[in-house]
Amino acid sequence: MKEFVVDFWGFLRVRKKYWLLPAIMTLLLFALLIVAAEGTAVAPFVYTLF
Repeated sequence: MKEFVVDFWGFLRVRKKYWLLPAIMTLLLFALLIVAAEGTAVAPFVYTLF
């Protein structure tokens, strides 16, 4: 996983695609919310966001 992140950061830096970083971070945040909402004690708090 660490190797993928390092390679991806190198891609962003070399290709000057810094605008992709906020979009990817947003997608990761939503993915974490979905995983947290599946069956943990955090679920009632996640549902109030939407």
